[in-house]
Amino acid sequence: MKAALQQTDVPISGIKAKRKWNLRKNWPLHILVLPAFILVFIFQYAPLPGLVMAFQNFKPYLGFMNSPWVGMEQFNKLIEFPETRQVIVNTFIIASLKIVFHLIVPFVFALLLNEVRVIWYKRVVQTFVYLPHFLSWVILGGILLDMLSTDGGLVNNMLTSVFGIEPVFFLGDGNWFRITVIASDIWKDFGFATIVFLAALAGVDPSLYEAATIDGANRFQQVLYITIPSLIPIAIVVGTLSLGNILNAGFDQIFNLYNPMVYEKGDIIDTYVYRVGLIAGDFGFGTAVGMFKSVISFVLIIIAYRLAYRFANYRIF
Repeated sequence: MKAALQQTDVPISGIKAKRKWNLRKNWPLHILVLPAFILVFIFQYAPLPGLVMAFQNFKPYLGFMNSPWVGMEQFNKLIEFPETRQVIVNTFIIASLKIVFHLIVPFVFALLLNEVRVIWYKRVVQTFVYLPHFLSWVILGGILLDMLSTDGGLVNNMLTSVFGIEPVFFLGDGNWFRITVIASDIWKDFGFATIVFLAALAGVDPSLYEAATIDGANRFQQVLYITIPSLIPIAIVVGTLSLGNILNAGFDQIFNLYNPMVYEKGDIIDTYVYRVGLIAGDFGFGTAVGMFKSVISFVLIIIAYRLAYRFANYRIF
């Protein structure tokens, strides 16, 4: 028995010593990540007790302890209200289309950019397509409102003068609003998303292209049989991990672009929670909608990681 304990003590003490050594060696990295950890704790974990509002008819002047308990009533309202169901459908449609095009557009753009042989031109293009990612939707929202306006907007003036088309109400018609939201979001972020695919292309063995050239393969055949198959695993990873964002349609963007005329087609869960919970003061119902979204997103994230590990052998831990 004593010998068995001694045998188990050795690896345990070794693990503890290794952890202490890693901590002493990497303490600057721990200090570096500390502010991010504090922010995540304050804004993500500290408010969790507030989820109790989803089961109450919460009144701020009564507080958590004295607000009347209503059980699952708020969730029943969520299911029964046609307005809520439409918001969930809007979120799913907008988020799904964003995920699909955020996978296809960077994939194709990375393939095209990889074929550019003039280095300085390639870098200039990369810089220009990356820049919109670093602009906030507050700035871009104002720019789009001016450009897409039916009264003197650049886009509608061009459509009218060049093509003879009547002005299009991009931000006032529900169907056009969805198209505008998806297109502008792709324009803003596809350049930054391309980095992942370009990094994957940088890891492709050059000898594969050399062998293909010797065998007589042209550039198109090399892209078809070497480049694209090399990108498929990372594309699977990006696509499956994006499933966790299926209910995140982009609050910042929608909030800065939408208006009451497009609520039917453009209102999403996050903006709905903002209007119902903070503006209308129905804190209990707003919390229930937000909690519903969080639970569904959590389940989808787990499924996404399982799929990524199964089909692309990708795992974080």
